[in-house]
Amino acid sequence: MKQAIRALGWAIYVLWLVIIVFTVTAVYSAFQVSVNFGEQRPPSVSGSDMIFSLPFSVENNGFYDISDLSITTVVQESNGALISNSSTGPILISSGNRVDATHDISISLENMTSAGLSRLLFYDTDLNVDMSLALKYAGVIPLKISTNFTMPWGAPLNNLTFGNIVVIPYNSTHVRTMLPISFENNSIFSLNGTVRTEIVNTLNQQVGDATTQITAPPQSGYSTTLAVLVPVSSSLKEARLYFDTSVFTYGPVVIPIA
Repeated sequence: MKQAIRALGWAIYVLWLVIIVFTVTAVYSAFQVSVNFGEQRPPSVSGSDMIFSLPFSVENNGFYDISDLSITTVVQESNGALISNSSTGPILISSGNRVDATHDISISLENMTSAGLSRLLFYDTDLNVDMSLALKYAGVIPLKISTNFTMPWGAPLNNLTFGNIVVIPYNSTHVRTMLPISFENNSIFSLNGTVRTEIVNTLNQQVGDATTQITAPPQSGYSTTLAVLVPVSSSLKEARLYFDTSVFTYGPVVIPIA
């Protein structure tokens, strides 16, 4: 019995020694891990997605492996509406190794056509960004750091403005409605596509339509006059605009006809 108790005591002593050594080496090793973020690359466009790329590196000079390393970025509009939730990982970094990778933040322009986010097509603003880095050290120690910042957003149809609709004679059966429009493409992508104009009468019937090509380079202003033929006898109520571009589709934008 005494030998068993003595053996148990030695086992407990060894266990505590292992725990202490592990704790000391783990704490020391944690300080030998360096995480560095590079300069954000110029944003790019892929289909209907805007992609912001952030290069980073993790160097593990400690005694233990890093597992389940992941970076998550949540982008929200000022009212809290979710715009993007992007993740990179999980990544395994063995002791003594270094990993160079890129964290991509993807923002879908098509998602912005929803009711909660459509204002981002028309107004510049600042987006709220929450970024977190999580990992597991030595297989058992979870670590997490977080930060938040704002990111400027340039709207592709910023300050969309309509001039007065002018109706001019065309022939004995039709008149031509002329609608001047202008906007500023403050986004990072070219706005190429069409705008379709529907003219509706007071009975909510479509009495005329026309499609116009639009091309607006990034960081530039754009203006044109939309022209639609309608019957002379029509009592006009409103114009409805439908934007169909290479990165998003949106409509209608309704303009009353006085």
